[in-house]
Amino acid sequence: MKIIKNGWDFFQDQILGMHWLKDLIGKLLVKAGLGEGRFPGEFLHFFLYDIIKIFVLLAVLIFVISYIQSYFPPEKSRKIMGSFHGIWANLIGALLGTVTPFCSCSSIPIFMGFTSAGLPLGVTFSFLISSPMVDLGSLILLMSVFGGKIAFAYVIVGLVIAVIGGTIIEQLHMEDQVADFIRQAPNVEVASPSLTIADRMDYAKNQVVATVKKVAPYIVVGVIIGAAIHNLIPEHIVRSILGKQTWYAVPLATAVGVPMYADIFGTIPVAESLLAKGAGLGTILSFMMAVTTLSLPSMVMLSKAIKKKLLGTFIGIVCIGIIIVGYGFNVII
Repeated sequence: MKIIKNGWDFFQDQILGMHWLKDLIGKLLVKAGLGEGRFPGEFLHFFLYDIIKIFVLLAVLIFVISYIQSYFPPEKSRKIMGSFHGIWANLIGALLGTVTPFCSCSSIPIFMGFTSAGLPLGVTFSFLISSPMVDLGSLILLMSVFGGKIAFAYVIVGLVIAVIGGTIIEQLHMEDQVADFIRQAPNVEVASPSLTIADRMDYAKNQVVATVKKVAPYIVVGVIIGAAIHNLIPEHIVRSILGKQTWYAVPLATAVGVPMYADIFGTIPVAESLLAKGAGLGTILSFMMAVTTLSLPSMVMLSKAIKKKLLGTFIGIVCIGIIIVGYGFNVII
């Protein structure tokens, strides 16, 4: 058991966490006269370490996930979800969301396609909730910052929110709240192309380039904000506002996160800095979930596909689920 634990710790710290890179950057900054303990050096240390680590992990993860995703085109995913019923269908919809694009805006067109194809509304909403909130990339990246237990807990509670949220929407029978152009769209069967391994490799490479270009600005902004929090904001201020003993911290973090637009990779540096400054873990996770799932641009897009009543119900269910998760983590951990 000790060998397994040591191996896991090495994988988590040196492979995912890249602590060797952190030490290397620190030594290089010391040689350059920007040692630790001074503002420019600390800021650069945080910025360079997080930028390199996140982009390396991002490229590797997108390649792997995109390769897996090539086996699940929308029409194949629809057939898989259509073969299940009840809560199992919601669970399959949520699980398929883990191998789809990283941001909520990318998931909405797929959601619209599933809905127009006649899949149960609750199942498509389980997919829509889990797709931006929980993916294989978030699991690995969260492990590199928070550790395995917290990363797996985040993924599990994200799937629970997706399954429960979709089930509630299904029970409310709000099919009439879907936009007419989606409900009346013809259901066309499209044969899945047979892809070779080389085709899938090319697809994965193209996804890496396209996704990195798309999310790079948000990652850079996130790292700059994280570095600023890490170096400029006193710990007692963060703890007094966002500490786990502050009753309003979770709803405040959720409310702040909703209007923002980023993916899990852009929120990680901010979350890392807030945690180091004493913010409650549940508060941080609520912020991350709100940013990735309920961003303002994605809600604007979704409002074109569903009517106000269903949109408000969706936002309300997800917000309540996120807040419950936040308080739960703050109490337990």
